[in-house]
Amino acid sequence: MKFANKPLLVIEDDQVDVMTIKRALKEIHVANPVIHMENGEDAIAYLRDASKEKPCIILLDLNMPVMNGLEFLEVVKHDDELRRFPVIVLTTSEEQQDKVNSFNLGVAGYMAKPVNYRQFVEVMRSIDLYWTISELP
Repeated sequence: MKFANKPLLVIEDDQVDVMTIKRALKEIHVANPVIHMENGEDAIAYLRDASKEKPCIILLDLNMPVMNGLEFLEVVKHDDELRRFPVIVLTTSEEQQDKVNSFNLGVAGYMAKPVNYRQFVEVMRSIDLYWTISELP
């Protein structure tokens, strides 16, 4: 991703999925550091901490304890300081209502996590390609 090595924020409670994301990013030569938070509440605290480097993009799971992805989006997209961060939902949820709710809350994209690793790499490649060519303010 062409964001001067700004970190990617991954909000995901499943450690295997976090490792898969990191492995796929490494495979497609994305060198940005990955910051990992296990739930939406921790991620909001991170984003509001003035001493922390802000991410270029957020990869968000929906099904998490403490504060799930939709609850995270409710808070972030109604906060003038946080709403500008692009959020891509990366989830196992196939619920149509989750997709509708996510887009209503301003996500930049919604992708199902493939079970197959090769397909997962291709999903990460498409995310990287999109954000590499996107013109952000």
